[in-house]
Amino acid sequence: MKPLNECPRAALASIRGVLTDIDETVSTEGRLTAAAYAALEALKEAGFLVIPVTGRPAGWCDHIARFWPVDAVVGENGAFWMWHEPSEGKLRTRFIQSEAERAEGRRRLELIRAQVLREVPGAGIASDQPYRVADLAVDFREDVTPLAPADIQRIVAIFERQGAHAKVSSIHVNGWFGDYDKLTTSKLMMRELYGVDLDAQRQHYVFAGDSPNDSPMFGYFPNAVGMANVGDFTGRLDHQPRWVTAARSGAGFVELARALIEARR
Repeated sequence: MKPLNECPRAALASIRGVLTDIDETVSTEGRLTAAAYAALEALKEAGFLVIPVTGRPAGWCDHIARFWPVDAVVGENGAFWMWHEPSEGKLRTRFIQSEAERAEGRRRLELIRAQVLREVPGAGIASDQPYRVADLAVDFREDVTPLAPADIQRIVAIFERQGAHAKVSSIHVNGWFGDYDKLTTSKLMMRELYGVDLDAQRQHYVFAGDSPNDSPMFGYFPNAVGMANVGDFTGRLDHQPRWVTAARSGAGFVELARALIEARR
């Protein structure tokens, strides 16, 4: 990883859109600062496509798509995307799986839920779980006493033994049944919603993130940017971002937004 301030100005000036994680990328210690929210709005007003790509639930994404200064949001690690359709003035949702597939996935996840709580003392179910439609979020540090890395890996192993996907964020282990993730859904969304072939144009888009569940995005986007706190996961990322901000979390996102806007000017 190289410091963001070493990124060539021409590369920054060629960026057309920002896909970004939320927790500890836009937020800071679980809070959305005024400066980070203003950075989202500044990017939008400067003409960038702005799309959060998050593990957070459908209930949160409904709010984000309606009220935040963004173009769309990918939620639950790729289970769907939501956007506000300007021509209709309505919120729209595109699910990756059918309702029947999601219902079967939820049934199987309930069995995993019971197993995790039985076998990993101190683990909890995320407080936002009631607002999810496709995945199970196990809390290891948001509202519970932080678990040791070995316990986090035990949670991952339980998901994987049952045939589920499992990804570790800065606060949760998210698990689901289905052949999708943040990257595959982002590519599909960009093609269907905006007519953009990311495989051909990925150099014109930035992904911002901070944790292991962002690793596929880091590996895909040649100008991916990690917040400084991505260093907390050294040795746990299959792919690292090319660039890293000097500041952590939301302050790092503000740093990235300013660099992109200044380069465009």
